[in-house]
Amino acid sequence: MSGEPDALTVVNQLRDLAADPLNRRAIVEDQGCLPGLILFLDHPNPQIVYSALLAVRYLAECRANREKMNGELGMMLSLQNVMQKGTSPGETKLLASEIYEILQAAGREEAEQAEAAAASCRRKAQFFLGSTNKRAKTVVLHIDGLDDSSRRSLCEEALLKIRGVISFTFQMAVKRCVVRIRSDLKAETLGTAINSTKVLTAQQVVKADNGGEVMVPFQGDTVVVVEENTDIPDYLPEDESPSQEQDRAVTRVGSVTDGMGWLSTAANFLSRSFYW
Repeated sequence: MSGEPDALTVVNQLRDLAADPLNRRAIVEDQGCLPGLILFLDHPNPQIVYSALLAVRYLAECRANREKMNGELGMMLSLQNVMQKGTSPGETKLLASEIYEILQAAGREEAEQAEAAAASCRRKAQFFLGSTNKRAKTVVLHIDGLDDSSRRSLCEEALLKIRGVISFTFQMAVKRCVVRIRSDLKAETLGTAINSTKVLTAQQVVKADNGGEVMVPFQGDTVVVVEENTDIPDYLPEDESPSQEQDRAVTRVGSVTDGMGWLSTAANFLSRSFYW
């Protein structure tokens, strides 16, 4: 068959690939597959939701995946939505609850390890500036009004004008935009630029202490000067090439060649479907 795979076909194939322990690290490290599975958790088709949950459950069996899965944007929130949705079948809710508890436990372990590491660093008298400060950071925005391709183009134009924006990707299904920016650029600058369109309103999505997510609105009375790009766009070069990372993730699949090909196919399908 040479036709385009549909959503159910893709999620079922990802589920089957995730069932093989040799594939689990590559799927989680791939830039498109894990975010795609999260979006499938909000799909109106209950069969797709359940298949996506099975895939996520397989991936969570690999302990090395749990930290990244817990921190993946929308994962814990989508699992909560499945658990709380009145139309979700009982078996689906139980599976979502099981995954949520596994990942939440991993999040607590991560926080404890981070606190111990921070205490250790504070005890050190000297440190290298370059090893403790990153050149870029990631900001997650929830954008009200991000409903169609024309609004997406309007948001792109606003972001491209900002000096210090490295890259951005859209999650149209949940009205979000993940932006990579220079470490010295304030998130409020992004909010000011997007809100200036008059038809889009941005809020920052941050992780709460309990592992959930909260949306923080940008202060309307805060004046932020937006430094515009007039030279070669600052968002083009980036030390970490997404395409190279994806290639590395695919080559690490330890299963059969068909699995590698399907992982690539699934990532391409998700990329076309969700504007990544």
